[in-house]
Amino acid sequence: MLDRIVVDPTVHFGKPCVRGTRIAVYCVLELVEEGVAFSEIIATYYPDLTLDDVKACVHYAAALLRGEETHTGEAA
Repeated sequence: MLDRIVVDPTVHFGKPCVRGTRIAVYCVLELVEEGVAFSEIIATYYPDLTLDDVKACVHYAAALLRGEETHTGEAA
C-alpha cells in the first residue's frame, strides 16, 4: 500500500504525495480528520484518486506514528 505514496523533493517541497499526482497526503488526511467519507473525498475533492489512494494516505500516517519505516520512493 505504501508504494502509492512518494516523496519527491521537487513536489510540494518534498512532502509525501499520492504517486502520479501533486496531491499531498496531509491534504487528504485533513479531509479524513473532518469526517469526510472516503468516497466523498474522491467524488468532491480529488477525482484523480482511488479508494486505495485514500486508504494509502491513512496507512502512511499510521505507519509513521507506529515508527515504521515507510520506504516511499521518488515519483515514477
